[in-house]
Amino acid sequence: MKTTSIIFCASTLLASSVAYSASRDTISIVGSSTVYPFATVVAERFGKSTKFNTPKIESTGSGGGMKLFCEGVGVKHPDITNASRRIKKSEYERCHKNGVKDIVEVKIGYDGIVVANSRQAPHFDLSRRDIFLALAKEVPDPKAPESGKLVPNPYQTWKDVNSSLPGYRIEVLGPPPTSGTRDAFAELAMEGGCKTFSWIKQIKKDSKKAKKAGDKKKAKALKSRYKAICHGIREDGKYIEAGENDNLIVQKLAANPKALGVFGYSFLEQNEDKIQGSLIDGVAPEFELIASGKYPVSRPLFFYVKKAHVGKVPGIREYLAEFTSEKAWGEEGYLVDKGLIPMPKDEREKYARDAKELNPMHF
Repeated sequence: MKTTSIIFCASTLLASSVAYSASRDTISIVGSSTVYPFATVVAERFGKSTKFNTPKIESTGSGGGMKLFCEGVGVKHPDITNASRRIKKSEYERCHKNGVKDIVEVKIGYDGIVVANSRQAPHFDLSRRDIFLALAKEVPDPKAPESGKLVPNPYQTWKDVNSSLPGYRIEVLGPPPTSGTRDAFAELAMEGGCKTFSWIKQIKKDSKKAKKAGDKKKAKALKSRYKAICHGIREDGKYIEAGENDNLIVQKLAANPKALGVFGYSFLEQNEDKIQGSLIDGVAPEFELIASGKYPVSRPLFFYVKKAHVGKVPGIREYLAEFTSEKAWGEEGYLVDKGLIPMPKDEREKYARDAKELNPMHF
């Protein structure tokens, strides 16, 4: 029995050792296309200034990155995933179920989501209500908007939505459902316009009331209906999923002046000679306005680290130190030159400390 037990323990330790063997000496990073340019700059500087290999980074989208990240622990799984939204509760639980239990959350800064078009076209001044009406799968009946009745989206041109807008056919290039940018756009822009209709806003209030009263079934049904109305995007060709490559959207906008595109602020800043950002509720997508919170479609950016991989895959701790250094994400840092909106100093200090001490997050 003792011999069998010893053999079993030895086998277990050997299997664990093999899983973490030096079969991978390069950090593996997946996730958000929005965070990708920032992570790439940090990785390149890290590779040049240290003894470690330049990390391998894949742009899979926030959702796709979380799926890969949460599959398990070991060198066949990514060490870090980038995200243009916070990890969802369902993703966090999936990670734990698969043994990914100590996750370090690092917020890196802020970003604005822009609706942009070619500089060869008119400059759009959109409200979030305009955006919702142009792109929602179903909209309030135009003949009686507050009647509580929804109809399949009938709007064909921007002028149909708002008489002050150009008569261009609605054509918006944007991210797919796996993208954190899509999630944030739906929550901040689409929902922001959706709840300007009082009867739709009331659905959300009723959901909260039902939850407070203990009627979970009713609360869930109302919440589901509200989300379906506010987040559902039309599928008739007016919204075109352009994949996870935001640079490709920029190229298509330059080639098609009548189209609009949805992506992160950094891509606008890098291509201001070709494209222009629309005003949203009268506010321009500019660095200072996003940083101050005045621009209505802005969101935080993150990356998540698998603590179990630190010390097993070389360079992770040092990569975190580079990313969270003032020379990178500080107010005068090199990431600001790439379009990152820096966090206030106290927030930077908090997340730098979490990264250094590898403090696991608590959802």
